[in-house]
Amino acid sequence: MRIWFQKHTVEGRSPLLDKLYAEHLGKVAAPGTTIEIHTLPPRTYETELPEHLVGYGRLGLMFGDYFTRTAVTAERAGCDAWISGAGQDPGLAAARCHATIPVVGYGEAAWHASRLERCRLGVLGFIPHLAEPITANLRAAGAWLASYQVIEDGAFAVQRALAEDFDPFVAAYTGAAARAAAAGAQWLVPAEGIPNEILVHLGITELHGLPVIDPGGLAVKTAEHLAGLRALGITARSDAGYWNRQPPAAAIEHAELIFLGG
Repeated sequence: MRIWFQKHTVEGRSPLLDKLYAEHLGKVAAPGTTIEIHTLPPRTYETELPEHLVGYGRLGLMFGDYFTRTAVTAERAGCDAWISGAGQDPGLAAARCHATIPVVGYGEAAWHASRLERCRLGVLGFIPHLAEPITANLRAAGAWLASYQVIEDGAFAVQRALAEDFDPFVAAYTGAAARAAAAGAQWLVPAEGIPNEILVHLGITELHGLPVIDPGGLAVKTAEHLAGLRALGITARSDAGYWNRQPPAAAIEHAELIFLGG
């Protein structure tokens, strides 16, 4: 099985982060599953982290459009599933229309799992502007939010962790976990993929007495599960209805040529 994991970061900007993603996703994948990690174009941003670009809906739509096109590329390349690996799940809904393989979101996988486990969520985020879209996605999924904690100076703590100075990061996330617990949270979920990789690397599965969920790993296992169900004929993608009906291949090719320049 091949799964395309689309990251919201640029390869090589943080060698440690690249290493953590590869180790983590390779570890959680089942034997016989290959996780193909893909990143943003190198010129997307010049800084270590993209947090200064993700607070704008207009740019978010552009990111979502790019993510959607990678889902199409993944299917054409023979991948069995595609994952939007960013907390705000860019391109998720559109990717489900454009691609016929299973499409999974980092955030959405956690929201749906929390409903099955009947857990109130404490979401811990380091990018303030992402609280709005992530909260909207969570509520649309029917999950129960107890608290969304935006960590003060969270970007600094994450940057220090990527320089292998983990103490400020652990202290910041422990404090946020305590506040979420006080608000009634039962599960803790890292809002963004980067701190999730750091938490996994440090082996932190609990903070302030609450379990810390791994949405990245959960997305991989969800994608494997959905692709496996289809392979066994237990489930199938429907071609009925406006959003599922597939146009003729010639029509798609022509539209891509006109609107995407080929």
